[in-house]
Amino acid sequence: MELRRVAATVALSCSVLVLTSCLARQRAIPRIKSAATHNLLTADKEALLKILESESQLVNTLAATVDMVPSLGSANKGKITEYKDFLAYIRYRKPTDIRIIGLYPVVRNTAFDMVADAAGFRLYLPSKNRFIEGRNDPVTKVSPNKLENLRPAVFLDSLFIQPPSPKQSTFAIDFTDEDDAFYILHILEPLPDGQTRVARDIWFDRLNLHIVRQMIFDNAGEILTDVRYSGWKTHNGVPFPKVIDINRPQDEYGVVMTVEKAEVNKPIGDDKFGLKQPEGTELQVLGTKSGEAPAAAAGGESSASRKKKAN
Repeated sequence: MELRRVAATVALSCSVLVLTSCLARQRAIPRIKSAATHNLLTADKEALLKILESESQLVNTLAATVDMVPSLGSANKGKITEYKDFLAYIRYRKPTDIRIIGLYPVVRNTAFDMVADAAGFRLYLPSKNRFIEGRNDPVTKVSPNKLENLRPAVFLDSLFIQPPSPKQSTFAIDFTDEDDAFYILHILEPLPDGQTRVARDIWFDRLNLHIVRQMIFDNAGEILTDVRYSGWKTHNGVPFPKVIDINRPQDEYGVVMTVEKAEVNKPIGDDKFGLKQPEGTELQVLGTKSGEAPAAAAGGESSASRKKKAN
């Protein structure tokens, strides 16, 4: 009987050895962007927040020349049409002054000139002889020309990723599988009924901890803005993405911006943010109530200029 027990034990041990050696095989896990040959970086929520806060504080001014490719349609409807690229000039000054001038392909005439500050925005469309003024509120009356629904706030939110506000909370998850390796930082916002909603998701690549995606949601959880970032480079000691791919699925438009030249944290004067209505153009005021002055009726002055006058 004892001999049988020993034999059974030996047989079981041999079976285990066979299963763990001869029958087992290693499977390499391929990852995108050659991640298989790199060690993945680790970070907790606090480290991710520190990266986000640091990068948001580094850019005080930006003067950039970009290649801008607009598109119409959405992935939800299964069709996206891209248009010829514009050359565009972007000027930004913290916290909210921004100006974007787009030039038509080949002829390089002005396609649009848009400037905004905390109060509102002004948009000049030479081809339509139209000058538009309005607040930075979301579009409520959608234009059939979807690119006219573009608001400066979309560029600000996409180009300069902000940390969570004091009223918001956060938690991070590790989204790593056979194909991808990301940390996702969820930014939560309280609702009046005591519930919370996901306001934004910020994706960090675990190869280098650069931000590669930002998703902004509405109260119903639908995507308002989906931005992808790639090709991070350092300008004057400040990291900034080379490619910013902005999609607005509900408004059915998108813009891909490729940074060709960038100057970071060099002085930019008030005159770079001044845009007055050209004589003879049609004025269209958006988002005003009866008897209320237009939000952007400051004669083309920047927010900094108005603050100086107020003082």
